[in-house]
Amino acid sequence: MQDELIARAKAWLAEDPDPETREELAELIDAEDTAELTARFSGTLQFGTAGLRGPLGAGPTRMNRAVVIRAAAGLAAYLKDQGHTDGLVVIGYDARHKSADFARDTAAVMTGAGLRAAVLPRPLPTPVLAFAIRHLGAVAGVEVTASHNPPRDNGYKVYLGDGSQIVPPADTEIAARIDAVPALDDVPRPDSGWEILGDDVLDAYLARTDAVLAPGSPRTARTVYTAMHGVGKDVVLAAFARAGFPEPVLVAEQADPDPDFPTVAFPNPEEPGAMDLAFATARATAPAPDLIVANDPDADRCAVAVRDGDAEGADWRMLRGDEVGALLAAHLVNRGAHGTFAESIVSSSLLGRIAEKAGLPYEETLTGFKWIARVEGLRYGYEEALGYCVDPEGVRDKDGVTAALLITELASVLKDEGRTLLDLLDDLAVEHGLHATDQLSVRVEDLSVIADAMRRLREHPPARLAGLPVTESEDLTKGTDRLPPTDGLRYTLDGARVIVRPSGTEPKLKCYLEVVIPVAAHDELPAARAKAADLLTAIKGDLAEAAGI
Repeated sequence: MQDELIARAKAWLAEDPDPETREELAELIDAEDTAELTARFSGTLQFGTAGLRGPLGAGPTRMNRAVVIRAAAGLAAYLKDQGHTDGLVVIGYDARHKSADFARDTAAVMTGAGLRAAVLPRPLPTPVLAFAIRHLGAVAGVEVTASHNPPRDNGYKVYLGDGSQIVPPADTEIAARIDAVPALDDVPRPDSGWEILGDDVLDAYLARTDAVLAPGSPRTARTVYTAMHGVGKDVVLAAFARAGFPEPVLVAEQADPDPDFPTVAFPNPEEPGAMDLAFATARATAPAPDLIVANDPDADRCAVAVRDGDAEGADWRMLRGDEVGALLAAHLVNRGAHGTFAESIVSSSLLGRIAEKAGLPYEETLTGFKWIARVEGLRYGYEEALGYCVDPEGVRDKDGVTAALLITELASVLKDEGRTLLDLLDDLAVEHGLHATDQLSVRVEDLSVIADAMRRLREHPPARLAGLPVTESEDLTKGTDRLPPTDGLRYTLDGARVIVRPSGTEPKLKCYLEVVIPVAAHDELPAARAKAADLLTAIKGDLAEAAGI
């Protein structure tokens, strides 16, 4: 067995085009590091609806140039089989380790396959790539990014010509063609022949952001902004300047791209501690800003923080993704928006209440913007993980830049009325009921922990959570009358809802909780929030016990 493992590693080494990963793998072979070699060569990094994502390193289960070249060759074969024999493929990339190399390899493979390739001029936000696909009439797009994953990761996200991410069966069809790729030496990779785009596409994207805001709307809200060591800063500053907002105060330590993300354990605004520097900057800024805006490293997500009240000494707190989702929806309704409002099933049901009250169509989808973006007649879509699509005609994906503009416009409107985002959240709670959400998220090293938890919940579904009877228990692998099958569980309780699923992009088990409490007047909100917090805490405890996590 060890001889076979060493032979496979040497075969991979012989065709690895990257000197760095060749050196890394040669050292593992020389050391006969069986454990590490087994981890690297026990299967392959699987291509799915999230494309590819994983740790950088040598071997078929890691992100590296050999894996990317095979993925690009499989995508090229798929596109040609679909009749796009000379179509344009647009390629974008972020500032992570190896991103530029992976983008260049993709362009070379597409060119060698007879397709036309165009690469964005420098590391730019993922929404710029999603916009460029439709703007340039491309047949596909590739974004090299691992979004908000840890520094050791990178990824490969694929879009088709409609500007939205791939969904089944395209993912399995591309994966089959990747598996059929012969030796890397047989994949043509010329040294030139693709186009490096200029700033025209970025300028067009920035011009499109103008459509997000209402003509003549207030532009007075002051912001603190963090790019989280990613690629958002220059685009966000340009968009805010075009719009006429006050220039955001930057979190200097996180303003510029840095693939090592030195100030955060995980470059995700949702993670504990990730926003600490932004809070510190806001506290030190005078006059006090009205809100904090954060992007994740590829700027397709947007986080918002506000001062928790007006009293002296009031500190800053993050708004939940569901809270921002509801605020943006209410703002668009007040502006007279038409079209369908959509969200993923793990997001708050408050959006459905807002849409219903406004007489607008509403849809629930599976998790991910690959599904939300495909809703017919979409006007606005969001999911709780800080993703918002506020201009689907421009970017058919989540876009942290335009979401930042729209939430800052709303803060400006409220500021002119002497009100805040928190005041509007209170109004929504009184109008539609307090919708309180929380999440139980467990990061694991061993993926079998997730599989065991899902098996345990399927075999022994909880009958009660926080003392509330479970009135319906659904295994979503069987699908529903409105949703295709997915690996998840949904529990309906009296006034509450729980969804459990493995993360599609990280080694996490994620449990999404919501409780809904009717509220008749503003003075009932403190008691309702306290009750909701107690219920959510109790549900988390009971669910963790039932799942064995």
